[in-house]
Amino acid sequence: MFQKVLATFGSGGAKIDARLLDRTVSPGRHLRGEVLLLGGEVDQEINGLAVKLLARVQLPGERAPGVEDLEFGTQQLAGRERVAAGQQVRVPFEVDLPWETPISSIFGKPLPGMAVGLQTSLDIANSVTDPVDVDGAAIEPLPAQKRILDAFSRIGFVFREAVLERGRINGATQQLPFFQEIRFTPSPRFAPVFTSVAVTFLSSAAETQVVLEVTKRVRVSKSGGFGGRGQEFLGLFKVDHAALDRVKWEPQLEGWLHEVAKARGIFD
Repeated sequence: MFQKVLATFGSGGAKIDARLLDRTVSPGRHLRGEVLLLGGEVDQEINGLAVKLLARVQLPGERAPGVEDLEFGTQQLAGRERVAAGQQVRVPFEVDLPWETPISSIFGKPLPGMAVGLQTSLDIANSVTDPVDVDGAAIEPLPAQKRILDAFSRIGFVFREAVLERGRINGATQQLPFFQEIRFTPSPRFAPVFTSVAVTFLSSAAETQVVLEVTKRVRVSKSGGFGGRGQEFLGLFKVDHAALDRVKWEPQLEGWLHEVAKARGIFD
């Protein structure tokens, strides 16, 4: 009886150990893994075993923005079951990644600032604490996303940071309640005009919407005063996955940025 009491507090109770079988995966694909369910020192009833996709996102706030772990996909692996003491059960799974799943890895290297992964949770009946296992997932960009990121690098833009923000982008087709911004420091050509350029990918099976957010520098008047706060401009274009290689994306991006810069009167 004493062992059963301890098991309700997690001591000597059932445990889980999840692992991902795919080293890397892309949005829109399956994330494969397995859960090892280990029975404890006593027989126990479980209410369910589930896996959830989680992303750590920034919450809107001018002074001190907070963070929150948002669920953006779930899969139930087991319902009510009885787990015998010492029993070992392997439960394989495949989780469908939404097409808008944030990128967390590029060419096998983690993307700084990203916390995206899978949470496995075991719901034990009459238990005060339930076992939880969290594994980070390496989400590599789709070919269209890689091509746009590569184009920015080729025209001299340097990666600065990546963030996830809770909210929606006006004018864009968006499925998830948050979006990813991959921010760049402008090339020397555009540095006098822009402080940063942010890229957001909103993908589907057929195409990727590319949202560009350009932050212009604060204009300084001849008298030395500031002419206003830095302005932000949003532009959106679509990349047809089937026609990805038919477009020269470097001049395409430079042309759009040039037009935004002309509005400032910097470029002729």
